Amino acid sequence: MYFLITLGNANLMRNGADYAVYINTGSEYDGSDSGASPDEAVSWGKIRSIAKPVKVHGDATLIFPLIVAQTFAQHVQRKTSTN
Repeated sequence: MYFLITLGNANLMRNGADYAVYINTGSEYDGSDSGASPDEAVSWGKIRSIAKPVKVHGDATLIFPLIVAQTFAQHVQRKTSTN
């Protein structure tokens, strides 16, 4: 959690992040930081208002590797199709 807070605070210095993907199991109803919506980060300036953040409800140990794998697969596919 500290790593994400640090990154969010660093984005304050550059007028917010262009992209944001929240992966967590926290719910908004209980008031926890991990359950906060991306709209709250926009209000604090951590995410730009023109960004389109995504919030994924799930276990990050399962979801994050899938997102990374798909990102690399798309990169390889684009690189292969341009050659």
